[in-house]
Amino acid sequence: MKVYILMADGFEECEALTPADLLMRAGAEVVLTSITDRLEVRGAHGIRVLCDATIGGFSIDNAAMVILPGGGEGTENLKASLRVQAILDAAAARGLYIGAICAAPSILGEKGLLDGKRATCFPSFASALANAIKVEDKVVTDDIFITAEGMGVSFAFGLALITVLYGEEKAEEIRISTRAG
Repeated sequence: MKVYILMADGFEECEALTPADLLMRAGAEVVLTSITDRLEVRGAHGIRVLCDATIGGFSIDNAAMVILPGGGEGTENLKASLRVQAILDAAAARGLYIGAICAAPSILGEKGLLDGKRATCFPSFASALANAIKVEDKVVTDDIFITAEGMGVSFAFGLALITVLYGEEKAEEIRISTRAG
């Protein structure tokens, strides 16, 4: 299964790289995808990541999931990208899984994609989930959407992503093999 993690300057490093690592352990083909024409993306804490591809090479046709890491600046950069907006529209229309963590669920909320869906996000972005059913759980899955509260639940978010793609048994196998929780 091909999973695209959309990477923007200012992304929260743990929120992108922890789920990427866990998904790879589960067998997913994870593609770190820069939303610009540069492969290098700078994280919120100055960590530079060399992505696998740029958004110009993105194809919804072979995607199983699209993930939006948070980070204040990263989320703003994702939100400002017309290409990201088009990818989210296409993913939702095709029923592909969409994961978003921390500030990033606000993008989905503002687009109306979470209307009537259970969702969570970093508390200071909760107003963007105006028409969603706001839940105080750390990670929430509703239909095709997997949302998470923030950096501190990056591991649990990754396991939830594995659960929707591969099932609970695989997620538990990964949890045990990494000796988490």
